[in-house]
Amino acid sequence: MNRFLCFLAALPLLAASPEAAIRKVLDDQVTAWNRGDIPGFMDGYDKSESTTFVSTTVTRGHAQVLAGYLKRYPTPEKMGTLRFSDLEIHALGPDYASVLGRFHLERSKEAGGEAAGIFTLLFHKTASGWQVILDHTS
Repeated sequence: MNRFLCFLAALPLLAASPEAAIRKVLDDQVTAWNRGDIPGFMDGYDKSESTTFVSTTVTRGHAQVLAGYLKRYPTPEKMGTLRFSDLEIHALGPDYASVLGRFHLERSKEAGGEAAGIFTLLFHKTASGWQVILDHTS
């Protein structure tokens, strides 16, 4: 019985920290992107009408953000190889976190050339896990 109580007491320590869980979402996004899978990349975003992407314009809604990615990156060559760096993850409470980082796209000149920039993400912990609800990329 004592072992069982110790196990129960240790369960919160066994759960992934918010930072580790968010890093996994970001790693999964990079993996999906690099295999040419934009819908898989978008699994990291909340499937909500309020999900927002900000760049040169503001796009609201998961389906609309997905459509924008599919239009801008119609082929794996145009997508290139994605890498994130300089990630700073900060908890904003038990259910929210911000991420500041840099993205790097390696692409051939014919596919649009190299691209890089900075992004800020707002994550929300949902029933499905940590998901992006706001993405500001420049």
